[in-house]
Amino acid sequence: MKVSEFDYELPDELIAQTPVEPRDTSRLMVIDLASERIEHRHFYDLPEYLRPGDVLVVNESRVIPARLHGIREGTGGQIEVLLLHPISDCAWEALVKPGKRCPIGARLCFGRELTATVTAKTETGGRILEFAWEGEFSAILEKLGETPLPPYIKARLEDKERYQTVYAKVEGSAAAPTAGLHFTTRLLGRLQEMGVKIVPLVLHVGVDTFRPVKAEQVEDHRMHSEYYYLAAEHAETINQCKADGGRVIAVGTTAVRTLETLCRSGKVVPGSGWTDLFIYPGYEFKVIDGMVTNFHLPQSSLLMLVSAFAGLDLIKKAYHTAVEQRYRFFSFGDAMLLIGKERKQ
Repeated sequence: MKVSEFDYELPDELIAQTPVEPRDTSRLMVIDLASERIEHRHFYDLPEYLRPGDVLVVNESRVIPARLHGIREGTGGQIEVLLLHPISDCAWEALVKPGKRCPIGARLCFGRELTATVTAKTETGGRILEFAWEGEFSAILEKLGETPLPPYIKARLEDKERYQTVYAKVEGSAAAPTAGLHFTTRLLGRLQEMGVKIVPLVLHVGVDTFRPVKAEQVEDHRMHSEYYYLAAEHAETINQCKADGGRVIAVGTTAVRTLETLCRSGKVVPGSGWTDLFIYPGYEFKVIDGMVTNFHLPQSSLLMLVSAFAGLDLIKKAYHTAVEQRYRFFSFGDAMLLIGKERKQ
């Protein structure tokens, strides 16, 4: 399958630069996979499509201030670093720009409190940085780092918390799991009151959120590994839901990939680890019955995942409709609810 099949035309003015307020006033495109019917609603209408006994799985990873600006020692050249995930207590895998100025052995300075040495290159073109600092690393990062907004967002973000979900707890992501940005605490409360269980997991969002698929053939793409965690009690809740005939609705592609990674013989098992699961058309889903997601970049692995669930033709139709209806796209844009076909009991 060619990557070019996942392309579409999008006017620049439809790329959302600022979030709407309140969060749940975003528009919501609802697609029933059985009938292929498309409805245009708002995110606060989500409870109308869920049922008592359903489980909503959310990713409670929290974005860290992962973008650092510094200089290379000796040359004074400007350097930008995007931290991806820790390797040890003092070493991180990171993206560095410009990479040509950062060979192994280069020393980078981010003010008096923080320095780093390039110790290795990664297979994906990144760097391993070994940091040295005085004081508490998290506090220094909070002081010197910036929220790593995607490159297509040009507007300044006044409130850093707006790029966090309301349920974000576990620090570690280089980007927000953006499908969850539409939820408010009030909306989550409404869902719980009607009998929907909210189940958290963690997947720390990494480099593939920022990178388009560069291979010509979909099958040749390799995903960057990302850390996940699911507690035993939450795995049991998901399995009980499925046993009782309820539906598992994943919030975001990160939750989808974690659940599908953890499926063994038809059941979700608890645990932690690293996943590089790449889901594209032809994949047979084992866990999820529905998905809340944003609109995704052309030729991205995220667009391929939703196309695997809904079918490429239906997704193309949905995206064409979204452009016609002037939906807002990407991180601060509007949302989509994909409702899967009913399972045979």
